[in-house]
Amino acid sequence: MTKALRILILGLNYAPEPTGIAPYTTGMAHFLAEAGHDVHVITGLPHYPHWEIAPGYRGRRIHEEDGKVRITRVSHPVPGVPTGKSRIKMEAVFALQAAAVAGPRPDVVLAVSPALLTVAAALRWRTPGRTAIGVITQDLYSRAIAETGALGGRGAKAAERLERALLRRADGVIAIHESFRHSLVNLGIDDERITTIRNWTHIKGVVGDTQKLRNRLGWRDDEIIALHAGNMGAKQGLENVVEAARAADRDGLPMRFVLLGAGNQRAYLEELGAGIERLQFIDPLPGDEFQTAMAAADVLLLNERPEVAEMCVPSKLTSYFASGRPVVAATSSKSAATSEVTASGGGRLVAPGQPEALLQVVMEVGADKEEALAMGLRGQLFARDALAEGAARTAYVTWVEQLAGARRAAVLPLGVPATDAVVVPAPRRAVAARSRRLGAKTV
Repeated sequence: MTKALRILILGLNYAPEPTGIAPYTTGMAHFLAEAGHDVHVITGLPHYPHWEIAPGYRGRRIHEEDGKVRITRVSHPVPGVPTGKSRIKMEAVFALQAAAVAGPRPDVVLAVSPALLTVAAALRWRTPGRTAIGVITQDLYSRAIAETGALGGRGAKAAERLERALLRRADGVIAIHESFRHSLVNLGIDDERITTIRNWTHIKGVVGDTQKLRNRLGWRDDEIIALHAGNMGAKQGLENVVEAARAADRDGLPMRFVLLGAGNQRAYLEELGAGIERLQFIDPLPGDEFQTAMAAADVLLLNERPEVAEMCVPSKLTSYFASGRPVVAATSSKSAATSEVTASGGGRLVAPGQPEALLQVVMEVGADKEEALAMGLRGQLFARDALAEGAARTAYVTWVEQLAGARRAAVLPLGVPATDAVVVPAPRRAVAARSRRLGAKTV
């Protein structure tokens, strides 16, 4: 681009939230700002994964700067115990507050979903030929509701209809994995409007003294440490890990399951696991210690509910692979996590919801030091080659600039007046392909 674009990003989660979607929205904003564009982010109050507003973030509107990125934080409720309905209420209030923020008309508006209603807020700026709308789908909202059973069958169908209607109005949609692309097409989104850009490994690989941290956390050298690092929510189904630890207690095995982090299910899991000797809960660690903890573990755990298949690509895998430790993933054979672990060669798979099977595979991986080292190395190579930050940077800048460049490119079937022009997707090859199919000229 020869001209700097005015870019508005709407996303509920942003730094200083350390995990989940926030690192990727933050990174994308920096990519675009460093490419010379004027970037303004409208976001929420930092609350994830603790589900409480971070100290110092109270007030109706908060204005900040994050390097070259301008930030406006709007107020919204944060449920202490998030449920499907309470999260929808939070997201609805955020969307309304975000839509009310005034400012100059942007060239491109990017909405991060979830929250899905943020897409509705973004559409208030949509003017064919003036402002393009792009959506980054970090989770598939309707699949999440269906697979977790959050709102029942009718609620899931309603969410699917809403997601389809909103995404169809976007000029371009990002899928963070090819499996998402297939799901979006099945949802009814034109494949030509979808671009796949993978999430990247955002940890910097700076690892401290692993032995010192093991000693501080009470991890013995004669036990296998199986670490789950990240959010403890409903979709993780960590009851499976608790029961695996209970079975390890029963059999007197030399191992320990560690749940590191926070989330709305942590208190329940602590109550469920009370008295289990081979189960440990650890509060979130600072970024550098978080990376050291992953490198210090013998096995890294990914666990999902058996119903979870299409709704998400677990963001923790990008960090897991970069850590150089073997991964054991208890997940559906249809999930994106299964695809990632298989493609990387960086771990073993086990059926979800089967604690005895999980325990057996963790013990096997942890006991075979040579193969564990090889898995870890393969995971690191996968992170370097497939999950590189540089590739994501280039892809996002290119995609957004193409969205802007296609604002005035309309596809006109024969006999359709210019006032009914449809704004075409960003990639130029999509413009040409659609024109050929319709027998139209690109104007």
